[in-house]
Amino acid sequence: MTRKSPARRLPAGPDRDEVAADLKEKYDAGASIRELAEETGRSYGAVHRLLGEAGATFRARGAATREKAAA
Repeated sequence: MTRKSPARRLPAGPDRDEVAADLKEKYDAGASIRELAEETGRSYGAVHRLLGEAGATFRARGAATREKAAA
């Protein structure tokens, strides 16, 4: 049987707002949700939830890839 690492709980209160704002800043600068999840050790869903709470405008699927290819 494999052991999973314990789940990381999302912070509460002002700490949560600070984490969400930091993630939003990086997302707005072009980082993908998957990159942010890997960087922070959180799940895709947790990062997506925090970005939504921070008021991020989500890009269309694959949008960043298409923009890079056009450049």
